[in-house]
Amino acid sequence: MPFTERTPRVAAARALTRRQGRDKAGRFLAEGSQAVREALAFGEVHELFVTAVAAARNADLLDRAAGLGIPVSEVTDKAADGLSETVSPQGLVAVCSLVDQSVESALAGRPPLVAVLVGVSDPGNAGTVTRVADAAGAGAVLFAGDTVDPHNGKCVRASTGSVFHLPVARSRDVAGVLGACRDAGLRLVAADGHASIDLDGVDLAPPTAWVFGSEAHGLDEDVLSLVDEVAKVPLYGRAESLNLATAAAVCLYASAREQRR
Repeated sequence: MPFTERTPRVAAARALTRRQGRDKAGRFLAEGSQAVREALAFGEVHELFVTAVAAARNADLLDRAAGLGIPVSEVTDKAADGLSETVSPQGLVAVCSLVDQSVESALAGRPPLVAVLVGVSDPGNAGTVTRVADAAGAGAVLFAGDTVDPHNGKCVRASTGSVFHLPVARSRDVAGVLGACRDAGLRLVAADGHASIDLDGVDLAPPTAWVFGSEAHGLDEDVLSLVDEVAKVPLYGRAESLNLATAAAVCLYASAREQRR
């Protein structure tokens, strides 16, 4: 019979929808076919939970999990809903080891392009920036200060598996994160809509850590005082602003293009 929401293993997995439960267990949930596919390829997966409908749609993933010796457990729709942090559960969830590492470890390879998120509370934005950073070839994504957990279910889903592709680190010490970036040879450039110069006035060829703040509040003066440059994305039309993920995409790709010339 399928596991229900009362089955101990399902109940233990449901605790991973909360940050405290994830940190205590050292595990998190990756939901949906794309995230599970990347988890199986690049992460450490302990178990899959799947509904009957999702099993029929994702036979290839279940075969891959079985080939890796990973337990696959069928669950009821209600049990699957309890494991989801989204409004449209896909009925396929992987229990994975946490992917974050220390800031120093994430920067050990001295990557030429890094994204730093400071005080970003929206998991969809944070996950999308992680996806953008991955696509632009960034070497790490650093979550600094009071920023959403990169293992949050909505954040993982928004990253579409990118959370498994590049080093991810988190630390509440914003100054420490920025200092570690500078020690790794990175120039700190903050994205701020009120900056006096735009991207065209910044040399983006050197190794760069782009620093992004929350969409609602941006970066405070204490953070801006710690960076080397502050720049804005130019707005040529009548739009008031860009959302965080779009602005991050413009900034990261501008650096990636210059660094590849």
